[in-house]
Amino acid sequence: MTEDLSPAERYAAARRRAEEQATALAPFRDMYDFDLDAFQIEACQALEAGKGVLVAAPTGSGKTIVGEFAVHLALEQGRKCFYTTPIKALSNQKYNDLAKRYGSANVGLLTGDNSVNSEAPVVVMTTEVLRNMLYAGSKSLLGLGYVVMDEVHYLSDRFRGAVWEEVIIHLPASVTLVSLSATVSNAEEFGDWLDAVRGDTEVIVSEHRPVPLWQHVLAGRRMYDLFEESGDKREVNPDLVRMARMENSRLPRDRRRSRPQREADRERERRQRARIWTPSRPEVIDRLDAEGLLPAITFIFSRAGCEAAVQQCLYSGLRLNDNAARAKVREIVEERTRDIPDKDLHVLGYFEWLEGLERGIAAHHAGMLPTFKEVVEELFVRGLVKAVFATETLALGINMPARSVVLEKLVKWNGEQHADITPGEYTQLTGRAGRRGIDIEGHAVVLWQRGMDPGALAGLAGARTYPLRSSFKPSYNMAVNLVSQFGRHRSRELLETSFAQFQADRSVVGISRQVQKNEEGLAGYRASMTCHLGDFEEYAGLRRQLKDRETELAKQGASQRRAQAAAALERLKPGDIIHVPTGKFAGLALVLDPGVAGGRGAAHRRGYDGGAGNEGPRPLVLTAQRQVKRLGPIDFPVPVEPLERMRIPKSFNARSPQSRRDLASALRSKAGHYVPERHRRQRSAAADDPEIERLRKAIRQHPCHGCDEREDHARWAERYHRLKRDTRQLERRIAGRTNTIARTFDRVCAVLTELGYLRDDHVTDDGRVLARLYGELDLLASECLREGVWEGLPPQELAACVSALVYESRSGDDALPPKMPGGRARAALGEMVRIWGRLDALEEDHRITAAEGVGQREPDLGFAWAAYRWADGHGLDEVLREADMPAGDFVRWCKQVIDVLGQLAAAAPGSGTVARNARKAIDGMLRGVVAYSSVG
Repeated sequence: MTEDLSPAERYAAARRRAEEQATALAPFRDMYDFDLDAFQIEACQALEAGKGVLVAAPTGSGKTIVGEFAVHLALEQGRKCFYTTPIKALSNQKYNDLAKRYGSANVGLLTGDNSVNSEAPVVVMTTEVLRNMLYAGSKSLLGLGYVVMDEVHYLSDRFRGAVWEEVIIHLPASVTLVSLSATVSNAEEFGDWLDAVRGDTEVIVSEHRPVPLWQHVLAGRRMYDLFEESGDKREVNPDLVRMARMENSRLPRDRRRSRPQREADRERERRQRARIWTPSRPEVIDRLDAEGLLPAITFIFSRAGCEAAVQQCLYSGLRLNDNAARAKVREIVEERTRDIPDKDLHVLGYFEWLEGLERGIAAHHAGMLPTFKEVVEELFVRGLVKAVFATETLALGINMPARSVVLEKLVKWNGEQHADITPGEYTQLTGRAGRRGIDIEGHAVVLWQRGMDPGALAGLAGARTYPLRSSFKPSYNMAVNLVSQFGRHRSRELLETSFAQFQADRSVVGISRQVQKNEEGLAGYRASMTCHLGDFEEYAGLRRQLKDRETELAKQGASQRRAQAAAALERLKPGDIIHVPTGKFAGLALVLDPGVAGGRGAAHRRGYDGGAGNEGPRPLVLTAQRQVKRLGPIDFPVPVEPLERMRIPKSFNARSPQSRRDLASALRSKAGHYVPERHRRQRSAAADDPEIERLRKAIRQHPCHGCDEREDHARWAERYHRLKRDTRQLERRIAGRTNTIARTFDRVCAVLTELGYLRDDHVTDDGRVLARLYGELDLLASECLREGVWEGLPPQELAACVSALVYESRSGDDALPPKMPGGRARAALGEMVRIWGRLDALEEDHRITAAEGVGQREPDLGFAWAAYRWADGHGLDEVLREADMPAGDFVRWCKQVIDVLGQLAAAAPGSGTVARNARKAIDGMLRGVVAYSSVG
């Protein structure tokens, strides 16, 4: 080939090769036994040129190579590199990878649990650790040249995403930032923001999957390709379309046909439908094994579903490992769990778990013990576990690719309702399929379900919509740290540079264009409603005033009825027999608890006795149908009066079906003969309202009232009014989106000033304590410290109180009040809820709400008893049984309690008992399963 080049071209090519060999990239490429992809080379070259980079590429494409090149550059230049990850498991994994490559002397690890060689030139850490270092002005930042932010799309996480923006904004300008993200649809927008706040930033987007992904649907005994391709055309498989049509249609019932003929038709239809069924979980794994598509991850959007799937496979006799693999599995498992006492192994379901692993089958979800999850991950990567049933959290977790990914359903519970998964979620889940360097292709398999629409599935599989949306909001801790470093004015300017504000400002452009269009439409509507008899806009205004007044009076009437109903509920006492007028539980009911003594919100239901709540009384009742339910104001649109009274036995237990059955029977015997009175409707307030009478008179006397085209004009006037209202809303949105972050910051600072944490541009001593408390309830924790709520509490009771700052229950409002420790802990927990109530009222005064991600949510007392018992030295079996909680959840909440206890130990004044007892509580909790779980 070179023979065909001219001498000048050969010289130029030789010079190019020499220049490439002189770069840092050349020896870095030699460290790998495969050649780098084009996007990796482009990103590395930009880094070496001194630019920051944003790399957005699919899962498994190798974007971490770019982060490793930043490590290589830092070591070559004698500078530091911090490699940040969103979760501790990823940090541990990355630390091990880099330590193998560059030597353990050059690599350190910093997470909430571990500190290894923290002054090394390369340190792997969680993003929160780097944020805390920046606020503390840590000396470790000296000489920092590069920061790698792996999984930067976590910036969208509504709970933790703000940390990523804080780091990006506050990093020194001399630091080069390497941002690694999953494929997002607005990478260019994010890159523009990075360019604005960090300087020259190259955006490299790669849509190419190194391992091609094939999409399938498994129905009955057949695996169908989702798409059929012929030439450049790609269409949904017509077999799937035909199946969906056949399943949703029925043969016409012709009454003229004889009975045998109709039965033959039904039998033919039944046989057709019998070919379309959803295979069981063992059948799916067996089929994948036969097709050579294992290892596979099956995503089930339920922890219980994952555990049930493993049991179903075990009961079916499924075995995916031979004897040699079984022996290797047992060896690894016994090695990794040798520190767990035998008595705890029984509690943790170790032997059932081990049996599944030996057969090559496992579950993976947040409810599992972290050590168990790590073992599953290790065995899966080694090929000793071939079928994993996992919740969607695995899609955001560590590097655990498979040959195939199975989706049982395309619907999941999002915390409020069952909703279809989004194209972004589908992409994230199926992105695990196909192992680079191992598999030629990856496979995504969706199980056939009744009512499935192949076209909609094809839309999910073909879309790549995963927009990055900022979740940034100023917190109290952030505010005092910023003011301490920069003062209020400079802090305000810094927050205005956030990605949240950048996106808000950009969105204003499109809204402004819509306002202009609306103004043109308003001019046309105004012309169309012109009346020759008078000012029709004035006439339409009178009609609208009349309508608004009638609506207002109707609302007032409804409000009065609700108030009367609430007052009647407040008079109820335990033992009152009432008739619930409407709703799902209408009928006779016995009041067990009036539900008026609890504090605001759900405080009463969590065991705190205080004043009446904002929601109004919520009586706990036993219905005549034996159900114990907590009712709300919606069940009582009219006042309710006791029909009769009866005694509630002291032995009554709401959890016991027999107790409920006996008491409900007594209720029916006592009051079953009562017939409820019908509530008479009162005379409407509108009938006697002088303002309504005045408006009706003005309308009748207006010149336009006699116009023949009055109703045509009125329709145009109504359109004019609606469009004008919409335009005003758009204008308010424009005003609301400008400087939104700064305005929220001002409101946060106003609260802190009123509480004495800030004084103008200065942070007070109390503010410096708040600056060391990180968490969702940072202000509540600081107030409890300041008011001495926890002073004198023994360690186990302090742990119980701290648990209320971190725990969030998964159960609904109908849950019975949780068990709590007695003594001073109960009083301290009650005082915490009272302080929260005061803070909540103050936030409301300053227009700060928890819904915006800024305000303080109510402390949850649901983990207090478990934390108390564990810190008090009780056994795992006893604590888990009483807490009714999976081991993984228990460990995770304990870790979070320990984290906050550590913050209190550092922040609390040395003169009191809190700091000392917080350290003792940590020692009491960091034992057993909590201590030997390396990942929190």
